[in-house]
Amino acid sequence: MYYNCLVNIPKNTGKISRNKRGKTTYIEYTYAREYLPEKKYNVARRTTIGKADPDHPGMMFPNPNFEKFFPDIEIPAEGTAAEPVNESRSSCIRIGAFSVVRRIIEDYKLAEHLKRWDDRGKGLLLDLAAYSVIAESNVAQHFPDYAYNHPLMTPQNKIYSDSTISRFIREIDDNDRVDFLNSWNATHDKNEKIYVSYDSTNKNCKAGDIEMAEYGHPKNDVGAPIINYSIAYDMTNEKPLLYESYPGSIVDVSQLKYMLEKIRGYGYKKIGFILDRGYFSKANIQFMDSCDYDFVMMVKGRASFVHGLIMEHMGEFESKRACSIKAYRTYGMTVKAKLYADDDTDRYFHIYYKAKKQASERARLEADLDRMEAEMDKIKGREYKLPKRYEHYFKLTYHKDKFYGYEEREDVIERELQLCGYFAIVTSEKMTASEALNLYKSRDISEKLFGSDKT
Repeated sequence: MYYNCLVNIPKNTGKISRNKRGKTTYIEYTYAREYLPEKKYNVARRTTIGKADPDHPGMMFPNPNFEKFFPDIEIPAEGTAAEPVNESRSSCIRIGAFSVVRRIIEDYKLAEHLKRWDDRGKGLLLDLAAYSVIAESNVAQHFPDYAYNHPLMTPQNKIYSDSTISRFIREIDDNDRVDFLNSWNATHDKNEKIYVSYDSTNKNCKAGDIEMAEYGHPKNDVGAPIINYSIAYDMTNEKPLLYESYPGSIVDVSQLKYMLEKIRGYGYKKIGFILDRGYFSKANIQFMDSCDYDFVMMVKGRASFVHGLIMEHMGEFESKRACSIKAYRTYGMTVKAKLYADDDTDRYFHIYYKAKKQASERARLEADLDRMEAEMDKIKGREYKLPKRYEHYFKLTYHKDKFYGYEEREDVIERELQLCGYFAIVTSEKMTASEALNLYKSRDISEKLFGSDKT
């Protein structure tokens, strides 16, 4: 990227050189010399600091490297915004990753689903999508750097400034998103049996007063307001179906119903959902039943409604080779049972045991207990109300609001130690333990997507 202003070419004999490529002369600066023993001579290490202006001899358009090596030379005010010269392009265009992204855009006919925009708007939006994938960044001010040495989908490969991009993004509203998702989902076969991985995540917000940013219940609470967003991903055809954002105070378990209604509104009929334990509730199960949707859902091995099943079948499958799921070094079996007391449908409980998981969970539980005991020893004799989690593992003694002592609930701790290494998946559709685990593990795609987005 070159600044849209002129400076004098430094007169630094021995360190400034000119490199003419085509009709452009690049000004290079020798910042080091390296001696090569095997060659027995020095090799110059150079970098480009600008390009000569043919209309003004002795002048050049500087780039950020010029500021680095000549910090004492002031760049004219009109160049401090680092606006790229639109007609300026790198002499070497990086086309590899871009070609892949463009082929995906063409195969899925994404431009046809952007009905509101003209060619400029479609091109810029798709360029921003390609930029976020290739550069693994969504910082608008860095887009001109990317555009300088990559092909673009805007007419005439025009490079737009970060201020133009910011204005363009602000103009995108909820109606545009809804229109795109409606158009995108209208092309899918509604009668095909598919499994959809649905998951959500949150982002901390430090941008000030934003209406959607509210205090909620994130896994890692740093005391900041958050926004939530979720993605439904078609695992059968390996492509996303929809995304949605919602305020930070809304919990995952209540948001699922709105997403299911949206899916039903698109007309999908033969569909199953792959969900993590955060979405488990009786209301959600009943609503999926009413929609005639299948589900694959993880449940905690220590959850009250499933630990009885695990204890009942403990010892029946943990060492049987017929129950081995080799891909995950896990053993599993399937049993039919009701999910809750008044459930009128049999569900399929897939119970699993993993030795490596048992060791790590036992160590974590023991460490938690030691930490809680150390904390309670510190506050003996003081006015202090311990969280409910402590009451689960210990009998706590208080007198006039002062904490005086504790005693382990041995039966609770021993039961949880026994359950370490076990977990369960519930499915509405009949399948083997191996098939259920493979389906659930496939949702790793959305986890990786969230991880990539956050980093």
